[in-house]
Amino acid sequence: MRRRQVLLSLAGAGVVIIGLVATGWSGGYRLNVTPSEPLGLWHIEVLYRDVAVGELVFVCPPATDTFEGARRRGYLRWGSCIGGFAPLIKTVAALARQRVEIGDQVVIDGRPIEASSVRTRDGKGRVLVPYAGGIVPPGYLFLHSSFESSYDSRYFGPVPEAGILGLARPVFTFDP
Repeated sequence: MRRRQVLLSLAGAGVVIIGLVATGWSGGYRLNVTPSEPLGLWHIEVLYRDVAVGELVFVCPPATDTFEGARRRGYLRWGSCIGGFAPLIKTVAALARQRVEIGDQVVIDGRPIEASSVRTRDGKGRVLVPYAGGIVPPGYLFLHSSFESSYDSRYFGPVPEAGILGLARPVFTFDP
C-alpha cells in the first residue's frame, strides 16, 4: 500500500512538471544553458516590427550543411527549429545592405564591433573558418555575441531574417 502511494505521488509530480514545461514552452519561455548569454529562463517576445541593430533576438538557424556540421562539433543543441536545431540567442549586429569585414575582429560599415575577436581554432583545437565578409543580403541579418567562444555570424555568416522568433528577454538569469 505504501509503495503504491509513493508511485502515485511520483506520477502526479511528473504530470505537474510536464504540464508546467508545456505551458512555459507554449508561452514562449525557454531555458538557456549555453554561455553565449546569461544562463537561465528567457522569454520570446513577439516582434511586430522590423528588427533593429543592437537588439537581442531568438533566431532559428537555417537547416544547412554549415549548421549541421556545427551541431556535429557540439556548437549547437537539438531543438524545435527546422532541421532540429535549438534557437540561438544573439544580438543583431548588421542588417541588409551593411558591409561586414572580418579580420582579427569584426568591422561593420567601417566601425569595429566590441568583443568581436575572430578565432582560428575552437576550444578543442579544431580549425575554425571565419565568414569571408561582404554585404549582408536583403532578408538577412549578421548576428553577434560578445562571448569570446560564441558560434555566431563571425563563422557562419548572415542568416535569414525569417528565422527570428522574437526578442530575447531575460526572466531569471545569471552569469556563471
